[in-house]
Amino acid sequence: MSEMQRTIKESILFSGVGLHTGEKVDLEISPAKENFGYRFQRTDIEGQPIVRADCDLVVSTERGTTLEENGVRVNTTEHILAALYGCQVDNALIKINGPEVPIMDGSSKLFVDSIEKVGYTNQNKERIYLELDENIKWEDEAKGIEFLAIPDSNYRLTVMVDYNSPVLGTQHASMYSISEFNKEIAPSRTFVFLKELEVLAKNNLIKGGNLDNAIVLVEREKVSKQELADLAKLLGKEDVEVKIDGIGVLNSTNLNFENEPARHKLLDIVGDLALIGRPLKAHVLAARTGHYGNVCFAKVLKEYMKSKKTVERYFDLTKKPVYNINDIESMLPHRFPFLLVDKVIDLFEDSIIGVKNITMNEPIFTGHFPKNPIFPGVLQIESMAQVGGIFALSKVDNPHLFSTYFMKIDKVKFKQKVIPGDTLVFELKLISPIRRGLVHMSGVGYVDGKSVVEAEMLAQVIKDKTE
Repeated sequence: MSEMQRTIKESILFSGVGLHTGEKVDLEISPAKENFGYRFQRTDIEGQPIVRADCDLVVSTERGTTLEENGVRVNTTEHILAALYGCQVDNALIKINGPEVPIMDGSSKLFVDSIEKVGYTNQNKERIYLELDENIKWEDEAKGIEFLAIPDSNYRLTVMVDYNSPVLGTQHASMYSISEFNKEIAPSRTFVFLKELEVLAKNNLIKGGNLDNAIVLVEREKVSKQELADLAKLLGKEDVEVKIDGIGVLNSTNLNFENEPARHKLLDIVGDLALIGRPLKAHVLAARTGHYGNVCFAKVLKEYMKSKKTVERYFDLTKKPVYNINDIESMLPHRFPFLLVDKVIDLFEDSIIGVKNITMNEPIFTGHFPKNPIFPGVLQIESMAQVGGIFALSKVDNPHLFSTYFMKIDKVKFKQKVIPGDTLVFELKLISPIRRGLVHMSGVGYVDGKSVVEAEMLAQVIKDKTE
């Protein structure tokens, strides 16, 4: 039985501070359309650029997972992504007015509670899982990290952590299905060893950390009051009384679970593997891992997904178009035989999806080629460019007064011939915000869900007509 994608019913607002930056930040989770996935939007930056939740965009795993796209970063993404994935939300736009996701209570619980409170909206597209037909293994011998994914009908996780520590020792945690995440995993808070705090603070990290959003593990029986006072001052927490009762947890914090540190490692894995871009059905076993290992394994699974899938992208061509052919003619100056877009089926803030139906009636097939008709690559690029032109003109008033001119084409690849009977679906995304009429987009053309052409193109929109 197929499962349908879902998003949240309404937007959810959060406020807090970043764990490492200490900066106050507002975050909003908003509903999103089918096949949107997870995307962050930096609302504090001009043009409000988008950063996709994609393991190929990870630029740092130092004490958290940092994404960067087109020079724009979002730090510490793992807890909010784990909450969305754990709640089985397929599509969401995460708006944030600062560089780092708020740490909240150090877990995913507050995110999960709010998501469950507003509820879900079922969508019209099928949820497509990454399912394995073989074991997938990855390890880093030098770091002692091991991952193994085994085919399974559910998403299961088994985690082992071993810090060779008298307070933590070896711990295990398991999740037998994603339905267990919200109650058994989400409340598990991040943790840090007392010996690490000074190093982190001196490296300008954990400015937003306190004893309410992190578990501090103490490995020695004697820590002087002066040492604790100096540490509190270094952390900017002079007003907090720091207590220690021997080996254990600073300030005698009550653990939510006996194995809370291991469960938090499992939480991080859920958040980092969400960067694959598809829900997973597999039993994943992990040992001595962290964000670095999680992201490396996410990339391994993504490569496996690319090698196995026959359909890269699903499009619903039966839905009511955003722009039909009459709308397109009112925007573009092109006419037969050079109007190469039949309809636009989706239009977002940063992307567009347009359709070109290839028929034997195309005049080009008179000479290209008799008895072996192939739609020329140059016309595939022109069709893609016209879809991009529609996107650019949708951003201006009175689009019929503007023209769109090519300035550059780059990274063009033709992967498969296109013939009569094919339907070319073009998906174009902004590479950078539109400035001074310059529109820089990357595009992929699909036939039956498989990419057949790729390109990056730069164009300029100019108002060169009068009423």
